[in-house]
Amino acid sequence: MGTFYITTPIYYVNDEPHIGHAYSTILADVMSRYHKLFGDEVFFSTGTDEHGLKVQEAAKKRGVEPKLHCDEMVVRFVELWKKLRINYTRFIRTTEKKHKFVVQSLLTYLYERGDIYFDTYEGKYCIPEERFWTEKDLVDAKCPSCGREVITIEEKNYFFKMSKYRDWLRDYIKDHPDFIKPETRKNEILGFLKNPLIDLCISRPKSRLDWGIEIPFDKKYVTYVWFDALTNYISTIGVYRDNNSFQKWWPCDIHFVGKDITTTHAVYWPIMLKSAGFDLPKTIFAHGWWLIQDEKMSKSVGNVVKPVDLIDRYGVESFRYVLVKNMIIGSDASFSEEMVINTINSDLANDYGNLLSRIVNMVEIYFEGKIPETAAVSKTDEKIITAGKSLPESVKSYIENTDLNSALSAIFVYIRKINKYIDETAPWTLYKKNKIKELKTVLYNACEGFRLISVLLSPIIINKAETALSAFSEEVMKYIDNVNENEEIYSWGKLKPGTSVKKIDSIFPRIDSDLKDTGKPERKMKDKEKDKVKKELEKIDIEYIKKIDMRVGRILDASPIKNSETLLKIIVDIGDGKRQLVAGIAGQYKAEEIVGKEIVVVTNIKPAKIRGTKSNGMLLAASAGETLSLISVDRSMDPGSEIS
Repeated sequence: MGTFYITTPIYYVNDEPHIGHAYSTILADVMSRYHKLFGDEVFFSTGTDEHGLKVQEAAKKRGVEPKLHCDEMVVRFVELWKKLRINYTRFIRTTEKKHKFVVQSLLTYLYERGDIYFDTYEGKYCIPEERFWTEKDLVDAKCPSCGREVITIEEKNYFFKMSKYRDWLRDYIKDHPDFIKPETRKNEILGFLKNPLIDLCISRPKSRLDWGIEIPFDKKYVTYVWFDALTNYISTIGVYRDNNSFQKWWPCDIHFVGKDITTTHAVYWPIMLKSAGFDLPKTIFAHGWWLIQDEKMSKSVGNVVKPVDLIDRYGVESFRYVLVKNMIIGSDASFSEEMVINTINSDLANDYGNLLSRIVNMVEIYFEGKIPETAAVSKTDEKIITAGKSLPESVKSYIENTDLNSALSAIFVYIRKINKYIDETAPWTLYKKNKIKELKTVLYNACEGFRLISVLLSPIIINKAETALSAFSEEVMKYIDNVNENEEIYSWGKLKPGTSVKKIDSIFPRIDSDLKDTGKPERKMKDKEKDKVKKELEKIDIEYIKKIDMRVGRILDASPIKNSETLLKIIVDIGDGKRQLVAGIAGQYKAEEIVGKEIVVVTNIKPAKIRGTKSNGMLLAASAGETLSLISVDRSMDPGSEIS
């Protein structure tokens, strides 16, 4: 058991929280929860940046004092984090007295050791970014960061000797490969450091700005907002210099930041720490942006996604899972509601939710709702047990390397293995053949495997994981809240035979993509078209429908068809035997993703050859443009069950 200290950036208090803020914070929350799960003591810090010219001007415009303005604005972040189930240790505000003390102590120390000096400066200044630029930094004579107009300012200020540390920082980054991640951001910073570093202006005269932390050795100035903000990473742990809290938590394990603030975190901050004599954080991890149609979200473009809207529409656990699943940490990702719905339906409703329904139904039918004990163990059983025993260590290893995407992938590979294991062992057949020992083993392994994946998914789908585990009694569910008291919760074999199972409502119901209200005219057109089709269907004789034989089919195997980008060969159990189908769904589903799914199959269609491969039947799918979704049943049914 060790310690783990993780941070988000502190967010600009004037901002309205958007999906980028939510992603950074969910990412840190999930990582902190995983470290708790695996036994670490965690300090997780987030907060708000509350000083600077823009805050002063916004408060003035509203006719209130800046502190009151901040007190009112910060509520938006606090309330959203509560809604997102963010379990932070500390929410820091840069207007706190403790933070002010640490900033002023740091400034005094750097000034006394000669790394801060007073000088006259003339340069280009961006008011929105509150930052000086050299002429060569400008892009088309505008701010290179925000693209807005700059003004020329000449004034006396205090400067921090960043130039003195350029060579040291460049060598440090090269010698510590994990210091900046991903590799692309590290290379960008090394490229930046090939050029001379200019000293950083770290003060603003009160004649121009008085809403800030006063420079302790000159009362006519306040501190530059970035110098103030970056210091939060040490002030949040309640420290300055050699007290116990500092010794316990510093250096920070991970600073999560957006890629647009990599330079301030990977250049300014380490140099500040070096000058002050502190160790550097172990990793600065710069994640990508969420894009809408390949464009960065921005208020001016009008494409900002509000987390609250999505949470209300799809649920907090689904929202957390979708963000974690669909962005590889470090890369940009495209956001759309279609992506949200497809992810929920495929992963959470079909793979995870349906597995729970299948298992609970079989335990109830075959063992009167009591989890059986393991009896005869076959080679097939051993494989699923061995994979289950090794899964937590795999997930833990990925988490320790900040590879959350691979950890999630490993969990869902195991979910599909359990589904396939159930299909291969066929509990319904074991029951019919009175092979009760084998049946007991299969269902115990399925229950224990599901318990294990629910525990390992709990840092992401928190309350839904608890709900899923409650199917196996309150005794199992309580592990989530008391993880440090039950450090072996993720070990195989914790589920006790004889434990009662209970049916619960679908934890992740499938979402009908046509039900999401976009507010666009196309919606009304679709409704009219549906009414027209409905009227046409009313004219069809019911006897015509009865001629179509549709059955529940369980997919046993799937593989790509050679030289085709769209076709999959699928082996389906339809109760009275296996059928081979050819389906054009390869563009929407990977072969391994659909194994174990229970789908709807039309069985009395004439066999045909497609690309030289025999197809004896047809699966059903819904379509919307180029998007396909397999039609499936919302609870586990025996293969061959009639669709009526």
